[in-house]
Amino acid sequence: MAIRLGCQMPKFTYSATAADLFPTMIAQAREAESAGFDCAFVADHFFQTPALGPAGGPRPEAYTTLGALATATEKIGLAALVTSNTFRNPALLAKAVSTLDVVSGGRAVLGIGAGWYELEHQQYGYEFGTFAERFERLEEALQIIAPMLRGDRPTFEGKWYRVESAINEPRIRVDLPIMLGGGGEKKTFALAARFADHLNIICAISDLPRKLDALDARCAEVGRDRSTLETSYLAFVFIDENGDRARKLQHDFLLDLGVDLAEASDAERAWATAQQVCGTPDEVAEQLQTRVLDKGIDGIIVNLVANGHQPGIVELAGRTVRPLVAP
Repeated sequence: MAIRLGCQMPKFTYSATAADLFPTMIAQAREAESAGFDCAFVADHFFQTPALGPAGGPRPEAYTTLGALATATEKIGLAALVTSNTFRNPALLAKAVSTLDVVSGGRAVLGIGAGWYELEHQQYGYEFGTFAERFERLEEALQIIAPMLRGDRPTFEGKWYRVESAINEPRIRVDLPIMLGGGGEKKTFALAARFADHLNIICAISDLPRKLDALDARCAEVGRDRSTLETSYLAFVFIDENGDRARKLQHDFLLDLGVDLAEASDAERAWATAQQVCGTPDEVAEQLQTRVLDKGIDGIIVNLVANGHQPGIVELAGRTVRPLVAP
């Protein structure tokens, strides 16, 4: 499954009640499917992350949500962007994503990362550990998960995890894709070069050339042809047929986070908008083409944080971006 165009559903404060939330998610996923998106993503967090709003905002559990979306869609891929390895035993995660693949008829993608949000670990009672320990765990986990997704029965004894001839059935294929997500040039990119089919790069747009150079180096170190590792970029997109409305969406979103673009210095503005593109469809397309795709990225995952829940916006984003990434 190539992922040239993805749609992440990031924020759920649009619903008046919890009962209203999931019908809107279904509508977004179906709209993305109709608009030609390759994959629909949810984040794997227990509550809202600081870049999007207060922690007390609604946040559905990722794999329950993906299983439900599988029954409401027919073609679109389904994944977490990305699963926090710290939340689940790796054999259980392999089982969960394989079951999602069966339920969806072969549309699951395993998106995975080391985990980073300490507060949710603290509040839910999960061990967070050090930066180095989280990547040690992720490396061990991938040595269990990757063979289990292929139908092998791994036996593994590590510092953090162990399995003994772990069975993973039912499955319907041996090539369920593994996507790593993050921006770490040494650890994340090295694991992607070893284990992943796809790398979603999360960073400031201006950092992309350096990130891609680092990825080239990590692939060379393990003897992998860099062209066999697909890449995408996660972009926060504020889009509207009216450019002034799009810019107001961006302004209001950042204002809720304590950043007033009207008063910000050039440095503050650059920091606050480092992953963002904003404007009319033509303006968004031009920015994504010149700032992202022309740097060597294969695909775009759009995060329509301000208005993606509104009918027609996902379709507008798909109509805008799909021609840029069509094979």
